Order: sequence, then C-alpha cells, then structure tokens
Amino acid sequence: MTDLREILSTPASLFLLGKDTTSTTNGWMQRVTERIDTLSNDEQGDQFGQVYLLLQKIGIAALDAFLQSTVTGPPLQWDSAESIFPPQLTNDPEKLRSIRQALIQDLSVDGEAVYQLIPNVELFCLAKCVLNHPAALAPENVPGYLNCRWAKLNVNFWHQKLLSENAAGLQQIIYDDLDRVEQDLRNRSAEEDASRLVQQATIHTQHGFDQRARDVLRQATKMTGLEFVLTGRLGKRTKFQENELSQLVVLAKSADDKHQGTIPVGANSVEKPLGDMTMLASKPDEKNLNDDTLLESIAFSKPKADLLSANESDISPSLTALDPSDQPTLKPLDSIILLNHASSVSSTSPSDGLTREVTLPYATRVLQGSSTNWQIYTQALLVRSRIEGYRSRTIERGVLQLQALVDQVIVETTSKPSVTSSTTPSIQVQDDSGTSSFLSRPKPSESAPAEERLAYIHQLASPTRWELEAELASRWVSLGGLRTALEIYERLQMWAEVALCWASNDREDLASKILRQQLYTSAKAPEHSQRTKPTMDDEEVSVEDLTLERTSLPADAPRLFCILGDLEESPSMYEKAWEVSKRRYARAQRSLGKHYYSQGDLQKADDAYAKSLQVNALNHSTWFSLGCVRLQTESWAGAVDAFGRAIQIEDQDAESWSNMAAALIQLPAETNINGADVNPQASTDDQALDNDDDDESHYPKADPQKHIRSAFIALKRAAALKRESHRIWQNLLNVAVQLSPPPYSDIIIAQTRLIDLRGALDGENCIDIEVMEGLLAHLIAISPSPPSTATATATSTDNNKHDKKPSHAGSSSSSHAPRTGFSNMLLTLIHTKITPLITTSRRLHLLVAKLSLHLQRPAAALAAYEKAWRCTLNAPGWENDAGEGAEAKWRDVVEATLELVDAYESLGERGKEEGSEGEVVEKGRRFKGRSAVRGVMGRGKEVWGGSDGFERLKGRLEELKGG
Repeated sequence: MTDLREILSTPASLFLLGKDTTSTTNGWMQRVTERIDTLSNDEQGDQFGQVYLLLQKIGIAALDAFLQSTVTGPPLQWDSAESIFPPQLTNDPEKLRSIRQALIQDLSVDGEAVYQLIPNVELFCLAKCVLNHPAALAPENVPGYLNCRWAKLNVNFWHQKLLSENAAGLQQIIYDDLDRVEQDLRNRSAEEDASRLVQQATIHTQHGFDQRARDVLRQATKMTGLEFVLTGRLGKRTKFQENELSQLVVLAKSADDKHQGTIPVGANSVEKPLGDMTMLASKPDEKNLNDDTLLESIAFSKPKADLLSANESDISPSLTALDPSDQPTLKPLDSIILLNHASSVSSTSPSDGLTREVTLPYATRVLQGSSTNWQIYTQALLVRSRIEGYRSRTIERGVLQLQALVDQVIVETTSKPSVTSSTTPSIQVQDDSGTSSFLSRPKPSESAPAEERLAYIHQLASPTRWELEAELASRWVSLGGLRTALEIYERLQMWAEVALCWASNDREDLASKILRQQLYTSAKAPEHSQRTKPTMDDEEVSVEDLTLERTSLPADAPRLFCILGDLEESPSMYEKAWEVSKRRYARAQRSLGKHYYSQGDLQKADDAYAKSLQVNALNHSTWFSLGCVRLQTESWAGAVDAFGRAIQIEDQDAESWSNMAAALIQLPAETNINGADVNPQASTDDQALDNDDDDESHYPKADPQKHIRSAFIALKRAAALKRESHRIWQNLLNVAVQLSPPPYSDIIIAQTRLIDLRGALDGENCIDIEVMEGLLAHLIAISPSPPSTATATATSTDNNKHDKKPSHAGSSSSSHAPRTGFSNMLLTLIHTKITPLITTSRRLHLLVAKLSLHLQRPAAALAAYEKAWRCTLNAPGWENDAGEGAEAKWRDVVEATLELVDAYESLGERGKEEGSEGEVVEKGRRFKGRSAVRGVMGRGKEVWGGSDGFERLKGRLEELKGG
C-alpha cells in the first residue's frame, strides 16, 4: 500500500492541492479540478511526467486511506486535513468544519445525500475529483488504461454506497464504465478476470440485480477453479438429537496451487499469490452460540463410500470425498465468491425462512474453513449475523456478534485515541461523530495490517462504520429495543431514523417535531442548536412554532421532507422535497404518485410516477406502479410499455409478466407497442407455442392474434416464475383457449396445475368444463379410431384412485401411460385428476362417458351416464315449482333420464371390454330403464304432471313397455 503522505508531499501533489494559495473559499473541489486541467496541459505537465500516472497514484492512495479510516482500519496515524488542506484552513476549526460540510453537500446526487458526519471526507473527495477527471484516464492503447478505468469505477461505486439510496445518475456512470471494462477484459487471462468478475457481482448486488450477480459469480468460479456444491449430509443439529437427519452443508475446495498464478486484487494493482494459504495469526472476535439445545456446529457423520456414490453421482469426486466437519482452507477469492453468492440470494427475500436456510451454509463454510484474510473473516461473521437474526435460537448470538463487529470497527477505524488512564489497558476511542467504545485497542500482533484488510475491499464492499452501527440499531428495533436503537441513532445524528423509530412506536407527533427541527426554525430557539441537538421534550418549541424554513437546509433535506410528508400525510411536503432537490429526488414523485393513487386521482398518479422515472428510469417498483395505474385507466399501450420496462430491469418478476399479459389482451391487433411487445418467434422454450397435433410455426406479418400470442407467452413466463399462483394459471388457461389454433398441450398443463393447486379446496369447481369438452372434441376429431387397446387399458386403470402427488407442468403424474402426445396427456388428466373430483356435475360425468365411448369401454360409459343421472336427480329444487329455476331443473332431469334410457338401450347389450368372455354390459337394461322413468314420473307427477317433459317421459315409458 502506497503511503499517501509521501505522495502528497511531492511538488506535483502540492501544486494539485493548491497549498501554494491563500484562498480559503469552500470551492475546494473546483480548485482541484482547475489544477488538474493545468497539469494536463502539455507545457505545464511535462515537468511532472505522465499526468494520468500521477493522478491515478494520488486517487487510489486517497481512496485506500479513506476506506482504511472508515471501513477496515487500522486507524490512520496522521491527520488527513493537514496533509490535504492549506494551513490557513486547518488552523481555523470553523473554516475546516465549513469546508467539510460543503464537501458533504457536494457529494449529494439526484437528491440523495451521504452521511452528514463522514470522517476524513476530504480523502474521498480528493479521490473522487482526481479519478473522475478525464486526464486520469490513460490512452486506450496504453496497458495501464484498464487500471485507470477500474479506479474510476471503484470510487464511483463507493460513492453510490455512501448515499442513502442508489442514485440513478451515478448508477448510469458506473454501468457505462462497467461495460467498457468488460469489453477490455475479453482478451485478458482468466486469472486477471476472476477478481474483476467478483467486483462486478458486488456491484450488481448493490443495485439489486441479483440474477446478474449470480451469473457473473458462476463465471468467476470457473476461472478460479473453485468447486463447491450445496448438498445434504446426515448429521445432528441439537444436543439431544438421537437420529441423524439430512443437514444442508456447502462442500467447497479451492483449485490446486500449481494450476493457478496470481490475481490482481484491487485497483491499487496489488497482487497476491493464489497459493498463499498462510493462516491468520489472529482473527476477529467470534461469538459462541451457547445454546442449551443447539450444537455450536452441526455434527456430521461419515457416510459409507458406496452410499455416497449412489446418492451423489452428480457431485465431483473431489467434493464427495470431503469431510463436512473438516474441510480444507479456501483461498481468499474463493471465500468471497461464497459470501457474495449468499448475499445475492438473501438480499432477494432475507426474511424468508427457506432462503435463510439455504444461504447460511455458505457463511458457515467460510468461517469453518478459517479464512486467510482478516476482512473476509469479518465479512463472513457479518453475513452469518444477518441470517441468524431471524431465528429464535440464534438471534442472541446474531445480535452479540453484530455488536462485537461494531465495537471492533469503532476501535479499528478511529483516528483520535485518548488514554483515560496511564495504568489501564482500556481506552476510550472517540471521533467527530461522538462514537465511543470502551475496548482494548489490539496490539499489532493481534490484528492485521492495512494492506491485508484492503486487499479485497472492492470485492467485499464491506459497510462503513456508521452503516454498521445503523444496522445494529435496526436490529434492536426489530427486537423491540427501541430505546437502545434511539441512543445509537441520536449519537450518529441520523435524525430521519430517529423519527422513524418514534413513529413506529406510535409517537408520530414527536417524530414530526424532530424532522421539523431539522428543516424549520422558530424565533424561540437558535437555529444552530435546533439542528444539531433537537429539543424533543422541550415544550417551549412546539410543532406549530417550527414554520420558518431554514436558509441553509441539511444535505438530506429531500429525504426529511418526504418522511415528514408520510407522517403528516401532506403532499405539499413531497412537492417541497422535489423543489429542494432541484427536481432530481425521484422518491418525492414516487410518494406523490402513491398519495394520488390512494386518493383515486389516477391521472395525477400517472404524471407523478412518470416524473419520477424521468430521473430514475431504473426503478423497477415505479415502473410496476405506473403500469398498475395505466391498467386502471385503460391505457393499455402505456401499461404494456410500463410493465415491459419493469421486466427489462427484473425479468424474474412474475407479477409484471402477468400484468403485461392483461394489458396485451386488451390491445387492438392494429396497435403497435414499439418494442415492448413479446415476439413469439424470438425465444426458445418459454415462447414456443406447444402444439403436438397442429404444426403452425409461421404466422402472417399482420397477425390479428399477435397481442394474444404475446400475452400467452408472457403468462407462460409468469407461470414458470410463480408456479403456486392459481390466478396466473387460470389466466394462462383463459388466454390459451383464445388462440387459433389452440396450444392444446399448454391448455392441459394449465388445467392440471389448477387442479393441483385448487382441487382440495374447490373440488370440481376448479375444472373448466367448456375447455375440457373442447379438448375431448379435438381428441375425437384427430383420432377417429381409439388408441391401442394396451394404451387405453393402461391409461384407464384405477379410475377411482386420486393421485395426490403434485403434477408439474409438462409431465402429469401417472405411472401407467407414457407422457408423450396430446392423447396421453388428456387421458391422464381426465382419469387421474378430473374423475376423482367429480361430485355433482352432470356435464363432467357426461364428459367421462363420452371419452369412455371413444375408448370403446361401454361399461365405463354406462356407469358414467348413471352417475350423471343421479347427480341431476339429487339436485334440490326441481320437485317444487315455487323454487327459482325449478322448471329448468325439471327439464334437466327429464333430459338426463332420457339420456340414461338411451344409454341402457345402446350400451347395455354390448359386450364388455377385453377379458369379459362375451358377457353383455347390462342384462337388465330394459328393467332399469323403466324403473328410472317410473321413479322420475312418480316424484314429479304432482308438480309437473301434464308438462311437456312429463309427457315425453310418459311416451318413452310406453315404448319401453311395448319393447
């Protein structure tokens, strides 16, 4: 690590920092930029050599020093202000405070502010100013060009992390540079690529692109040679457990040293051998679980080799041979890959129990492998603490571990030690923010040097000191420790979080007062004291007194105005936040859109969301909200565009796919949607219309059903992403039947899935009878002769057994018939899914009867006709003409009775199925027919005697007697 003090003492650095000037104005960054312009001039720059090398050296050293003083430690042993600012500034505390406040204000982007008490902010501002200057980029044909571009990307990424929320403008700059470095990395070696790919994954995770992060991590894994798998091994988790159960574990092994070289680990171009497996002489404090039930770690057993080979055939032999309780130490970059993988998964749904169970083994593997890097081990402890904070048995250890990490970082990053006693090893460490911790400062032999801590800092992107403390306060809020959380937030002067804490405790009045004290002033109290130390319980200053807006608002004023608007339900506060941020704070318009939507003013909500997206076009939730508004206003093309943009940002969002389909289905065929359309011919499995019987792969250019096809494709994607949503499957079914020709296989899959999801609750009501009748009609049309005897018999075996196993799309569950072809799929659906659900539906029984006739199974068909007749006969209301719809019900009874009699006559004399040895289906068919007609006539004579239906039954009875 280069000593920044030495760099800043060179003539070029002194000229750059303007130490030869007596100006004390607050435009310090502007002056540095002007000096860089002068240095980049050919005549002036010749005396200092290549300017980009000088700027890169200064910028990287400044960034490393800033990260050391705020993220990793150990403390800087020199005063950054004295090294950077002219003496006339450092000798005047008020001027120094003023310029630092100005620098913090300058770091605001799109209305998003940084923490107002950032220590050594001048270091970061120097790095930001220098590395973002065009003169700091080497020519593209120079080997050092890539390092310059990465240095710029790193400082901008850390700027993004310092903001309260991601800023769209800064995000665009970061991803533009990321695209450039990706192009330059294509022809470089795998060793150089791996570290950069891990950095890319960290950037993607920060911006919410978890799928991209996982894709990049897979590439990095191949380059480093890391082998890992999440699997199950038998073991015991509790102290009193007698039987071993399968426990999740990550088996991981780094590549052999002889196959690897070196990997550059940061923009500072430090290289570490991949084979350097030196263990940590000391490591951060790790808390024990100390639970009366859970073991400190899972006690895994050692299964037999033959059992492993049978159950883990898809796992490489090198991993299968590993002992889960004693795995080899991982190389640093491999440990980071596992931690980033866990973060990219858990950030999607951190409160989901299954997600936590899946991600915890990754952090455990890094910790149990005794990572070779101090900062990596610290990050692993933090990741595990975040996961354990949601489990009752581990929540105590999670909080204590987080507290230990906070104390460690406070001690390790504070630059102003003050010994409380010359005889005690304890010291009180305190910085400008008032943060303090009574801990023993570690000896050099008990800690790690700055070079080791910073070696992988850009891949880890560890939180800053104040972020870590704020996370601890948030954890206390979740546990109900409001007072402890408030003490932390107040000490950090995070007034927005203080207000939110009080609001969560039903003290909106006090929360509103705290926020107003930051934004407004009163004649009763001095402005300065109100801002730095709110008088929360001082009755002399009431909320009504705080009405005069401050002449100098804090950097995070837009956010404070928005929170105040939430508390007071005042849209004027959102408008104020929008104006204060110079129309750049996207959240202000998002909040306005939400307010207008709740009030039913959809047009204003549309306008507000649109303004928000003009500033931050990469916000997925805003595009989704805008699409929902446009669905309600029936602006179908606009809704398709909004949901299409939401999908471009997050293509794993099933609701966006489903809602886009709802808008597409409403669009006229002649409406063009300018690229937001889903092209049926542009995809593979998800977008292929599955039709086993009708091959129509070429659609006319002017396809009248193009939007319906696009909606169908969108719904297939939504169903694949959210398989448990019966509404999406129902919509898929409804849209599929509108296509011409219909995708029969997809219709069957959708109906099968609906039965699996809703059959237990809705019974036969989850079956679309008209759709099933259409499918059966198509089966009969395409196969006038029934399937082979073997297929028909096998498929219809055990009709009354209900297969309770879930059926997956594309593979309905049955052990009797092969799963190929439309015919077998439909037979399986009717016999194994629909038939066991039928209770009162005459049409469904007739459907089964019709299918049985097609399969040449007269006995089964006659049985279905009998069930259909009984369902109709047992329906209430037809025996009383006073009931609603009684006449229609009577007609149904008559029709069902006549159908049954016809079935007795046409099917009763037929021979039974294969193996019946010539027996007929029903010997007493005529007697049963007469009995059925007499029974219905007897029950309906009093009410319906003389009606047309009664006369039809009477005539049919005479025919039966005469026969």
